[in-house]
Amino acid sequence: MADQDARSGEDKRPTGIPALRWEEPPEGPVLVLLDQTRLPAEEVELVCTDAPALVEAIRSLAVRGAPVLGIAGAYGVALAAVRGFDVAEAADALAGARPTAVNLAVGVRRARAAHQEALARTGDAGQAAAAALAAARALHREDAEASVRMAAHGLALLDELLPAGGHRVLTHCNTGALVSGGEGTAFAVALAAHRAGRLRRLWVDETRPLLQGARLTAYEAARNDMPYTLLTDNAAGSLFAAGEVDAVLIGADRIAADGSVANKVGSYPLAVLARYHHVPFIVVAPVTTVDPDTPDGASVEVEQRPGYEVTEVTAPQVPVTGAGGGIPVAPLGTQAYNPAFDVTPPELVTAIVTEEGAVSPVTAEALAELCARSRQVTIS
Repeated sequence: MADQDARSGEDKRPTGIPALRWEEPPEGPVLVLLDQTRLPAEEVELVCTDAPALVEAIRSLAVRGAPVLGIAGAYGVALAAVRGFDVAEAADALAGARPTAVNLAVGVRRARAAHQEALARTGDAGQAAAAALAAARALHREDAEASVRMAAHGLALLDELLPAGGHRVLTHCNTGALVSGGEGTAFAVALAAHRAGRLRRLWVDETRPLLQGARLTAYEAARNDMPYTLLTDNAAGSLFAAGEVDAVLIGADRIAADGSVANKVGSYPLAVLARYHHVPFIVVAPVTTVDPDTPDGASVEVEQRPGYEVTEVTAPQVPVTGAGGGIPVAPLGTQAYNPAFDVTPPELVTAIVTEEGAVSPVTAEALAELCARSRQVTIS
């Protein structure tokens, strides 16, 4: 178990490479991504010149995380428009790249709608492309602002539920700046607690099979001088039993209309553990993650990942023999069950925190009211 003690509670913001950015070199506009599959060993950027390249980056998890997928999807539509490709074809490919993450489709629709409206109004492809890019940039900016507000609401809720301070928070997967236009969702709450001097320990699930916790959350925690400890996913129960967890903070890839939460597989067992041990289980996500068209958890399409992600491990500069390019850790021909997400029912969720505030208890009516309030704020 790796352990890292905090060096400071000061308000230090890392100046690292952003998760993605739009650039316009002489040879034409591009979307530049930080390749998250190469972290933490090296910071390598991918340059996408068209939508198919971005689709591949999304499917390979070079760029991942619900909010930033929405931003990437919007920029992908803009990229197709600016470079003169078929916008409708690009939008369809992008929206289907990760079926569970609703933000991706939301971002694609937003940029595509802006493009279609401008094209119908002006008949000018250049103006339509500019409108799509403006929509993507606006979404990017709004997500950064939402991150700040989620962190504030989440910290206020933590302080209300745990007035003694010294929070020991367990998190799963990665929900920091790598998944956001700002500093993230659930991780941003923990970071706000750290900066306020109220984070005693961040417990980081390694998050099998691709280790987004070990590779990415620990990477971000270290860059922010946070007190963190890495643990295997199946060690979480012993932490709860020992009374070492005060709250669980996770993100979400889709929240159904009834409050069911689809998130990285392994989230549901944490919710069950939290309920048994009377520990708050808090979901932090932007309002765009709430999907009113998905009525309940059973209606969520859960992405199935390749089996080799379980039957093989990858390591740099090591000879590989597996079908997926890794080192086999299971007999040849072993079948693997590898869902990317699981679904937590609303009755196990203490609160859902968004940029518009927190919902607790989590009900369909409360979520609908929150979304309606968010739409009114957006329109005004």
